[in-house]
Amino acid sequence: MTNYLDRLAAFVHGARLDALPASTVAASKLVLIDTIGAIVAGSALPENARLARIAAQRARHGLCTLVGHPMKADSLLTTFTNATAGVALEMDEGNRLGGGHPAIHVIPGALALAEEMGAGGGRLLEAVIAGYEIGSRLGGATVVRPNVHSHGTLGTISTAAAAARLHELPAGEIRHVINLSASMSPANSWTPALEGATIRNAYPGRSGLEGLLAVDLHRAGFTALEDAPSDVYGTILADSFDPAEAVRGLGESFRIEENYFKLHACCRMNHPALDAIMAIRAEHRFTGDDVAAVYVTSVPFGLRMTETAPATMLGAKFSIPYAVAAALVLGRTDTAAFDERALEDPRVRRMAKRVEIAADGEMALKRADYPTAHVRIALNDGRVLSRSTGVVRGDAVNPVPTGEVTDKFLSLASGPLGERRAREVVDAVEAMDALKDIRDLTALLVPA
Repeated sequence: MTNYLDRLAAFVHGARLDALPASTVAASKLVLIDTIGAIVAGSALPENARLARIAAQRARHGLCTLVGHPMKADSLLTTFTNATAGVALEMDEGNRLGGGHPAIHVIPGALALAEEMGAGGGRLLEAVIAGYEIGSRLGGATVVRPNVHSHGTLGTISTAAAAARLHELPAGEIRHVINLSASMSPANSWTPALEGATIRNAYPGRSGLEGLLAVDLHRAGFTALEDAPSDVYGTILADSFDPAEAVRGLGESFRIEENYFKLHACCRMNHPALDAIMAIRAEHRFTGDDVAAVYVTSVPFGLRMTETAPATMLGAKFSIPYAVAAALVLGRTDTAAFDERALEDPRVRRMAKRVEIAADGEMALKRADYPTAHVRIALNDGRVLSRSTGVVRGDAVNPVPTGEVTDKFLSLASGPLGERRAREVVDAVEAMDALKDIRDLTALLVPA
């Protein structure tokens, strides 16, 4: 069924603002500002600042902004650096219908290439919408193997599709680029994330770089398989791949409107339990000292996220006991709840050891018709407080106001950029479809 690739390529080729619903364009702007916020905040981490300096040294005549730093590099290294920064704090959006975190696998490459080309804001939005759709749809058609991490795995195709749209390639050539990029897909595992090794943050950076490179290989005359996604996902990275699912309903709705925004600074697998805990805290008065035990039942993968004493920030973000403990003791789940100071808090450490994790085989983050977590908090006074979560807050079917997403951006970006400049970024993205040169936006993505 290789015609599914023809349909996907035709979608990318036809992604034009004047033919897209206004709601889709509005959604792309919100996803763009949210992703920029994650990149800006992550750029301030020491290893990402050092990576930016290395990128700038390697590409001294580059035209692309290393977000958060007064330096530039070429589009390949800028994509790698910005995408790596964008996942470091676990604040990048995602899509429960497929593709893991599509935006961080599209926006860094599309933004860097658009800046290198001097493209307008409208063309950037078209590329983002197209790349997001392809990555999410192919992700939804794929049942990845249990230890395959979604980061990077589908990102090469996502970035390549966006780059092909920016270059305004015809549909036949876009199909060729998709096939080239599929054969370049990295195989990434969950193990570094669970053990807190920050090499995991490079997953989307690597796939984004290779996505841009796929277009270069196409121009150089490299040949591709007739159906590379079926080869890579059907035989290596996944237990199954269904091409028909990739195009089911294509053009009837747009995945970028069906995303979720992260409101907790940690792995998505934590969010159902955290939503329940924060709701319980809002309804009942108690402190961490009042808690005898916490019982969390959630998705089966949660049984791999049971480390009670994570040694690193990243490891803490992939620990349900730690995230639950921070929510109960500190009353927060933002980036500060996972920093070194919080990690060393003995109250949080003690609480994490009182959290028990169980799994319900029917629970799945994709489902909207069944709970995704159930939490019981046993208090020392004998009370037991309980709450279930369905689809978490921030998802398209359980949305938050646009202003809450904008406030999230300002909370992440105001420190590195300054509050005034962060607000200028918000204004620039809101007017993105009228922006004649994307460099008017990227000039704002460095400290004032």
